[in-house]
Amino acid sequence: MDGRELVRSMKVFGSVQGLRAVRSAWRRRRTDAWGLPPRGAERARVPGLAVEAEAAPGGGTVRFARSSLRICVSAGGTVFWGWDGAGPLPSYALAGEAPDPDPRASLEPDTDGGWRIVSERVTVTVSRHGAVELRTPGGVLLRRDLPPRWWEPVAGDGAGAVASGGGRWVQRSEVPADARFFGLGGRSAGPRLRDGSYRLWNTDPKGGFGPGDDPLYLTMPVQFVVSDAGTHLAFHDNTWDGRITLAEGEEGAGSGHDRPGTSEVRMTGGPLRCWVVVGTPARVLHGWAALTGAPALPPSWALGPQHARWGFGSAREVRRVVAGYRERGLPLSAVHLDIDHYDGHRVFTVDRERFPDLPGLAEELREQGVRLVSIVDPAVKAEPGDPVYDGGAAVDAFVKDARGQEVRGVVWPGECAYPDFTDPAVREWWGGLYEERLRQGFAGVWHDMNEPVSFVPFGDPTLPRSARHSLEGRGGDHREAHNVYGLAMARAGYEGLRRLRPDERPFLFSRSGWAGMQRYGGTWSGDVSTGWPGLRASLSLVLGLGLCGVPYSGPDVGGFDGSPSPELFLRWYQLGAWLPLFRTHAAIDAGRREPWEFGPEVLEHARVALAERERMRPYFTTLARLARMTGAPYVRPVWWGNPEDRALRDCEDAFLLGDGLLVAPVLTRGADRRAVRLPRGRWYDTATGQAYEGPGQVLLDAPLSRVPVLARAGTVLPVRGEEDELVLEVWAPAAGRTGGGLVVRDTGDGWEPATIERYQSRLVDGHVVVERVTDDGVEEAGLPVRVRGL
Repeated sequence: MDGRELVRSMKVFGSVQGLRAVRSAWRRRRTDAWGLPPRGAERARVPGLAVEAEAAPGGGTVRFARSSLRICVSAGGTVFWGWDGAGPLPSYALAGEAPDPDPRASLEPDTDGGWRIVSERVTVTVSRHGAVELRTPGGVLLRRDLPPRWWEPVAGDGAGAVASGGGRWVQRSEVPADARFFGLGGRSAGPRLRDGSYRLWNTDPKGGFGPGDDPLYLTMPVQFVVSDAGTHLAFHDNTWDGRITLAEGEEGAGSGHDRPGTSEVRMTGGPLRCWVVVGTPARVLHGWAALTGAPALPPSWALGPQHARWGFGSAREVRRVVAGYRERGLPLSAVHLDIDHYDGHRVFTVDRERFPDLPGLAEELREQGVRLVSIVDPAVKAEPGDPVYDGGAAVDAFVKDARGQEVRGVVWPGECAYPDFTDPAVREWWGGLYEERLRQGFAGVWHDMNEPVSFVPFGDPTLPRSARHSLEGRGGDHREAHNVYGLAMARAGYEGLRRLRPDERPFLFSRSGWAGMQRYGGTWSGDVSTGWPGLRASLSLVLGLGLCGVPYSGPDVGGFDGSPSPELFLRWYQLGAWLPLFRTHAAIDAGRREPWEFGPEVLEHARVALAERERMRPYFTTLARLARMTGAPYVRPVWWGNPEDRALRDCEDAFLLGDGLLVAPVLTRGADRRAVRLPRGRWYDTATGQAYEGPGQVLLDAPLSRVPVLARAGTVLPVRGEEDELVLEVWAPAAGRTGGGLVVRDTGDGWEPATIERYQSRLVDGHVVVERVTDDGVEEAGLPVRVRGL
């Protein structure tokens, strides 16, 4: 769902709701006019020349004429620097304390009046003017951050104002000419981010979006940069509104010299501090997960196919849809109920006429292997007598303006108040409310409208920027709290579910969030527009989010609005079957999304896609566990293992699923063949068994019945056998080469520890041998083995 334009709101809710939205927009303007002081005259400031330096473990502090820089390299090779006293904490992104500094590294004098830190994985230099360079141990440049510039009120106290959010700033950076940019959260254009400006402000786009729409619901100041020199992730830990402008470089531009790629970060306030993680793509995301937290592990059932709709309308309709899956022999793991199951759209309620016995329905479905998942919106109907509103008012839970009055907005229930999730006490209160959802029989939740949204006919559809927030007791306004509102709500829900059901892993995914949100769950595309561009945007979002540390995500299969053609629906369904979150979903006025609604041919091809998803469930289980252990996403760009391959960096229409599979979805109308760019090594077409050698490009058949999927030679995949037993599917290694794979067995939906099993494959006298690798050597696999590719 989304905050529609005023005409749409009035159409759904009537003129009263539309008038409320108009009043809300004007009220917000008045609130900000009173609550935010005018900007006034400003002055610019740069660091000036270096004056002195003070060494410390891992780095130290360099003092300039008008600023100071604190810099530190951690024991794991992660680099931090902060200007004007900005330290690593407090931070919404970090999972806990900042990592320990590397005791072997320290600040030491460098040439030309600068300073340097030499560590095992990276060398950092600071020039006498305040530029910061990161180089490989061999001296190759990865990134150069030029001296920053601040703008501060003339009446301010100069240095130090930035750390308290008193001034806006800009930081320009240079990367190698061949570098490619990825990341920045959920971006519909990509996954490679071309030249352009990207806003850092979580935003409901007010309707279905496509590749040209920006920003969307989930933005992050996280850049993932890939070049010949190496890979690095740069994170500007600042939650304020900002904008990042990217420009790719060009080799041999102008008199034969390279023109470097550039990144310009402009923030409207907040601290100037940055983290950089360097290494291979796998090492970078492992370091990022160590810094910001291990991804939450979804329960086993959440790796299966799921069905949602805004507009089920009644328990009878839910039963009809579930029966449709069962009667056609189609697997289904979960059904999601949208706001229409609420009483008057009010959160934590049930419409008793449409759903007279929701716990009974949930139990009935669970006996069939189907869970119920509930939508949860943050806005609470501001009506005395409403139990949630009264409970929140009693604990002073709602966001207020600068005069101490409750901030009101208009959302689905009407005029609403907004919990301040940046207050620990409010998070605890809100988390306790999920007990009602569990009593109703729900097994998981999805958070919506949590950018947060307030319907308005003009302007930004969110809270006044002057609205006051706790920010963990520090105090501040919505300019700082907006981007982390969804993150803090996810924390409240996740921690509440853990308290209420300590023996079960929570299932939670959120439309909005920020860096570190993987600690609490995943996300989805939001209201992606129905059309071929929307299909392409779906893949871009999943790939980009994975590189920002959020491995569990997926789109609204079929698109959120409109009615997809049978071909478009099927191609979307085939893509979704290979993504972590596999969920159909649509708006209340959109066409159906059940596979049988598109004719017998689409149904049979969808059945094949579903059967393959179920057969691959042990592989998805393994990838989920590995994501938690290592930070590696399930879905990876094709350059993941070969970032030095420039052709692969530009490939955006295919992806790796783990290390073993390459999936090439069909993203264009009418296509029955498609070109596929292969990484180096031998690859097998899993449909025909034909082998291809990479690197290079091949042309593969892509009939309506399937999309091309290739397996890496030698890979060992855990799959489900015909009797639901665990089977090792091995693709023959090339002559003289070995292969292998990892297996993590399903331990259920609780917190049972899991063990990584390692297997290797090799050719012996023309036969494939699969062995389990242990600390003591190798032994028999101990599992059924199916050999393919010979």
